[in-house]
Amino acid sequence: MVERVKESKAKAIIKRITRFTKEVKSELKKVIWLNRQQLFSNIVAILVICLFFGIIIWILDFGLSWIVDFALR
Repeated sequence: MVERVKESKAKAIIKRITRFTKEVKSELKKVIWLNRQQLFSNIVAILVICLFFGIIIWILDFGLSWIVDFALR
């Protein structure tokens, strides 16, 4: 009796895993993948935006540290 329960649990787990992988495969087929040119342009845009905000944060950090140094003198 215990062996049947273990076997049925094992089969249920295998069914769930199989169903999950089929659903994942189905969802991945629905994805619209970018082509190489779109991917490259998106990467460049992200890098430019990161650089822009990095420069702004650096300027703010430099300015605020200068103000604090000036105020503490």
